Amino acid sequence: MLRFVLLILLLCGPASMIASADNNASAAGLTRELVRLDDELRHRDFYLAERRQSIDSLVAVASDSTLAALPRAEAMLRLGDALNSFDSEWAIREYRDGLKLATRHHLHPLDETFLLRMATFLPLSGYFEEAISLYNSIDTVGMAVDRKIEYFDTGRQMYSYIASFHAPHPTDSLRYMTLSREAQAQMLPLLPPSSVKYKLNLGEHYYLSDSYAKAEAVLSDLISDLDETDNTYARATHILSSIARERGRHIDYLYLLTLSAIADTKAATREVASLQELGGALYDYGDIERAHLYLSIALRNAVECNAPLRMIQSAQAVPYIEQAHQSQLRQSRYITYGVIALLAVILVLLIVTLWMLYKKVKQKNGLTKKLADANKVKDLYINEFLNLCSVYIEKLHKLSNLVHRKITTGKSADLLQLTKSGKLVEEQSEEFYEVFDEAFLNLYPEFIEAVNKLLRPEEQIIPAAGERLNTDLRILAFMRLGITESSRIARLLNYSIHTIYAYRNKLKNRAISRDTFEADIMFIPSISEAPEN
Repeated sequence: MLRFVLLILLLCGPASMIASADNNASAAGLTRELVRLDDELRHRDFYLAERRQSIDSLVAVASDSTLAALPRAEAMLRLGDALNSFDSEWAIREYRDGLKLATRHHLHPLDETFLLRMATFLPLSGYFEEAISLYNSIDTVGMAVDRKIEYFDTGRQMYSYIASFHAPHPTDSLRYMTLSREAQAQMLPLLPPSSVKYKLNLGEHYYLSDSYAKAEAVLSDLISDLDETDNTYARATHILSSIARERGRHIDYLYLLTLSAIADTKAATREVASLQELGGALYDYGDIERAHLYLSIALRNAVECNAPLRMIQSAQAVPYIEQAHQSQLRQSRYITYGVIALLAVILVLLIVTLWMLYKKVKQKNGLTKKLADANKVKDLYINEFLNLCSVYIEKLHKLSNLVHRKITTGKSADLLQLTKSGKLVEEQSEEFYEVFDEAFLNLYPEFIEAVNKLLRPEEQIIPAAGERLNTDLRILAFMRLGITESSRIARLLNYSIHTIYAYRNKLKNRAISRDTFEADIMFIPSISEAPEN
């Protein structure tokens, strides 16, 4: 919107070129500087942090009670000067404390300097009467030239602040502005003509006297030699923007005001007029978004600086711009809602498509995993079966050799004694248990823990030291492998059927759920069925 308006202005009448920093204020130049201001405002916190750091170093000196009165008072003055456009209340507090110290130790003319600083900045906090009273209390008779310059500069600034505060009341504002101009007129002859201060005040004096061409010439020459972060640069470009406004040069007005706002931002100056004025001007030209941003930051600056004068000036324009900004946001919101609705439909279709693909892939992966698990279990079973077969083939071979040796040596009675004692069967059973326990726990590593979860806490099964599975666990292990008939289990464990029945009945009595215990055993997962972490 702003670019469109500026283009119309250019078509209706070419913008005047002003001898400014780049001597070329055009619509393109304005756009470029506004973009630069936006970028500098994004770095605002960085500039403020740098300034806080320099202030902190001054605080350390000013608060050092071991210093002599004079150096400490001078440190307090430096701290106040560093604060006066950053935190007005703090600055005034430092000036008050410095004045007390200077008065107590008769530090003249330092005490007058503190008085002048207080008179200058008290109006920013609304203390008009106190400021005027302090200013009028200073005796100028016999005052040195440099002190008079400072005195009249204080009057110029003080009355200018008060005039700005009374802007809604033209009569009062004009009265204080006249006093400000009188102080400036008295100061000018005292200043060296080549000094920056002289040129700045001369340019402002010409501007206030409606001698715009002279003011423009003086101030344009001045800013060409100044750094952008210099406070004088910010003041000079602000006055130049006011001249452009009065002469109807709208692009020049916004361009120079933008330069002033950039200078204030880079110098971390919170007590500013340029940014809030620029925000109001951009609102008039239809750039609602920037106007809202600039005035919001200007108001934030004023609040952080504790400067009621700037708070009032910024706050007066904010409601109108906020209303326009909200209207613009509503229009953008309606467009956004339409786009979101369309995207939502597309997203739903995409989700449905992806879900269908996911289901198919999941189904395929499930089948693949089942096949892989089945193969894994098959391999494990075959491996353990072959291990058992190899063990018993070896045992059969050993037994065959033993029988052959006993018979050939005529020791058949030893064979009879061996089989009659049952020792051979017992030894073979123990070896079978060891092999079986090892093989089974390889397939079901969490078996014991899973069984205990099915039993009451006081009935937990804990194998003895050196034992992998006990009789209870082996019976349950055979059942998990699908051998549920007590007769088959009895043959495998070399027990009677009644003994197996008794074991199974006792185990069910120890279970949390007696009726479902044996069925629950069948759901204990093998190594391939265990859930993944």
